[in-house]
Amino acid sequence: MARARTATSFRIDPFDLRLFGAVAEAGSITAGAREMHLSLSAASARLQHLEHALGAALLVRSKQGVVPTDAGHTLRRHAGRLQREMEALHAEMSAHAHGVRSTVRVLCNTAAMTEYLPALLGRFLVAHPDIDVDLRELGSADVLRAMRQENADIGIVADYVDTEGLITRVFREDRLVVLQPVRSGRAGRRALRFADVIDQPFVGLPAESGLSRFLQGQALRQGRGLHHRVRVRSLDAVAGLVADGVGVAVVPAAAAARLATSRIIVRPLTDAWATRRLLLCTTDDANPGAGSAALLRFLSDAS
Repeated sequence: MARARTATSFRIDPFDLRLFGAVAEAGSITAGAREMHLSLSAASARLQHLEHALGAALLVRSKQGVVPTDAGHTLRRHAGRLQREMEALHAEMSAHAHGVRSTVRVLCNTAAMTEYLPALLGRFLVAHPDIDVDLRELGSADVLRAMRQENADIGIVADYVDTEGLITRVFREDRLVVLQPVRSGRAGRRALRFADVIDQPFVGLPAESGLSRFLQGQALRQGRGLHHRVRVRSLDAVAGLVADGVGVAVVPAAAAARLATSRIIVRPLTDAWATRRLLLCTTDDANPGAGSAALLRFLSDAS
């Protein structure tokens, strides 16, 4: 009977994961070895050691090259994630080596990312040269999921999501408004329902952005879909395309106030979901480090 593998014997060299990825990508051990600056014999020995360590064949070898087995596909999927985490680890440790005390991980929705946080973080980072901020945009539901999995220190979400189990405090009030191009005979700034514009061509942010996903969800609740003529990376670009007459857009009111021109009509949305509070979130049992506590205190005071 084979002896069970112990935790101490189950060791995988990160270099071997990179080698395996290069070989799987190239479909050839020779090509993968060349990319990793190894001889063919050294690469083959490392791959055999990796298969032995994992207890599974990772590659099917033939005269035409190699293809991953099912186990190989699984390893390749996890290897990419592990390499990204190792790169993040090296980056954070490098920051410590250069005298940076801590990195605060912040996840937020589109409104917070584009309108509220940039100026605040500028002031905070200047005042705290020993703290870095890792800032990323997600939809509010995804922010909460990451918070509950302890993948972030601070989250900023809209209040339509269930924040049970987290500590929350109000950060900002955020209203969504419609941007429309000025057209002859279409003047006026009366309030609209989302249903009034849902069939018009839209200009929007990338599909993966928090705001785009939120608006698409609201459209689906009405049994409709949004037709985007174009998606661009910033709200500044969205407003410019609306002004050119490409389509309409739904954006935070703070962005509309900043970006509106004489060629754009700004109209409030009357839907209940269009008026939201942005909430600062931390985990209920959090024991924040000095950097997280300092940023949370600063953002709370700025509220």
